[in-house]
This record gives sequence, C-alpha cells and structure tokens, in this order.
Amino acid sequence: MLDSTTLRTGKIWKKVALDFSYDNHTMTHEFLVSPIGHHSAILGIKWLEQEKPKINWSQRTLTFPIPTPETANIAQEEETDDNPLEGIPPQYHLFAKVFGKEEFNKLPPHLSYEIEIELTKEGPLNSPLYSMTSAKSVTLKQWLEDELHAGKIRPSKSPISSPIMFVPKKDGSYRLVVDYRKLNTRSKKNVYPLPRPDNLMSKLRRAKLFTKLDLCWGYNNIRVKKGDEWKTVFRTKYGLFKTLVMPLGLSRAPGAFQAMMNKVFQDLLDETFIIYLDDILVFLRNLAEHKSHVKEVLKGLMEMQLFCKGSKCKFH
Repeated sequence: MLDSTTLRTGKIWKKVALDFSYDNHTMTHEFLVSPIGHHSAILGIKWLEQEKPKINWSQRTLTFPIPTPETANIAQEEETDDNPLEGIPPQYHLFAKVFGKEEFNKLPPHLSYEIEIELTKEGPLNSPLYSMTSAKSVTLKQWLEDELHAGKIRPSKSPISSPIMFVPKKDGSYRLVVDYRKLNTRSKKNVYPLPRPDNLMSKLRRAKLFTKLDLCWGYNNIRVKKGDEWKTVFRTKYGLFKTLVMPLGLSRAPGAFQAMMNKVFQDLLDETFIIYLDDILVFLRNLAEHKSHVKEVLKGLMEMQLFCKGSKCKFH
C-alpha cells in the first residue's frame, strides 16, 4: 500500500462507485473494497486526474477551485448583422432586403419550393430527452420564445418527435440541433445530386472577378410542405413543437435545397454562377458584366425571399 503496509488478506473483494463530498465539492469515484487497516479510503492518481484539486504542499491542505458558472451561447451565425449594409457596395443597396434583419426574423410564405417528408413506415416514433444543464435550459427556453414569436415553430401533439441537443462549436458557442436520425430511417431519400467540388473548381480557372454570397440559414427560409409539419416535431422539457421551416438534420434537406437553388438560377448555372447548398459564387472576367450578373442573382434571392449574411459576403 502507499503507506508501506500490506493487505491483511491480499484480496480485493469488489468494486463500488460511491458519492462523497469534501470542501463543499460533491464527486463520484470508483473504489476497490479491501482491508486497508485504519484508513477509511485511499484516493489515488486516478482521482487526482479526475477532480484536479489544488494542493498546498507546505500547509498540507487540499481545496477545489471555484468553478466558472456555465453559459451556453447559441452560435453567432444564427444571427443577422446589426448593420446589414455595412461592406455592401452602394450599387447593390437596391437589394437591401436580401441583407435585412427584419425580413429574416419573419415566417417565410409558402412558395413553389417546399420540403416534403415522405415516410416509409407509419406509427409512433419517439426518443428520450437528452440531459441538459441549467445554463443550456435557459438558452433553450429563450430560443423557443424567439422562434414562437417569429412564428417559425408552434406547439404540437404529434405522435412523432425527435430530441433536441446542443452541439459544441470550435469557438465555444453551441449549435442547437434536432436529432432526426430515427426519423431519417423512416423517410424516403432525396437522391438529387450535390455538385462535385472538383467540377466546380474547374469552372473557375479563367475567371478573374469573384463575388461570394453566403445565405443566412438558407434552410430556414424554406417552408415545410403543408400537412408535413407534424413530422418535424421536436421534444423538449418545455413540450413538443413543430417547425414550419426546413430544419437542419433532415436527410432530405440538402438535396431539396440544392434542387430549389438550381431551378431558381438555372439560366446562370455553370456559365457565370455556381451554387453549393447555401454558398453562391459569381465569377466573370469583365467587371461591367460581373456587376450585372451579381444584381441578377440578388434580384432572384429577393424574389425567393432568401437572405444573405452581409458580413460573410465578398464582392469583386
């Protein structure tokens, strides 16, 4: 043993997990049950690695640092710019709505392009709630209030529901997503092809001028087909909610979105314009023609009520 004594029997009886507290710090640790003389328990290297206490060797004291209160911030890319026209060339201010904050926070209308969810099997489909910290619960509640106010979600009593969760991002924020994996196993696949990146790159070899447009949550600008909203329901500790706009996580979403974008801009595709989901690139060699094509693209986006995040767009 660590104190130079030996086990009286040399036998470990069993392993147990115990909850215990010290210095107002509660923890759970696995112990091996065995005769160890006058000691109640011995905490070793594994415990030190797990709990990371602060040790004062001169005073022979052990304390635990005060933890920083957890916060949960939803990824900033969900938000539009406070000054949407900042950095946008003046000749494109005619299409200010494309970069506007007000329009994005509204429920988009039903248009000719919607996402349909076709099920291969009927019947209830539910998954248990994922655990969630207090900080994430507060953030979730605020998000629900915002989406309800915008009209993009509504309470539901659907027999189908999927759990919601927070996925961490590299910048420390979180992406709030619905785990639609079970629903996807019951949904017919959308086989519409996505462009091959190598084919897209080959079209840019002779271009000299480029404009990149970044759609702001493009999926959320597309309505779910009327009558299919009940299939999108997600479950939270605050109840069930259906989404009226196309959410992330549906297996049919990428193909449906790409098909819509290709149809809207079919006259420009390949020649001066490429699309990969929510990324748009206009490319030409002549500046006057380039500006004209950018205006044509912005006009199409405005008509379809699709919106861009100005701070992520790059203009010739």
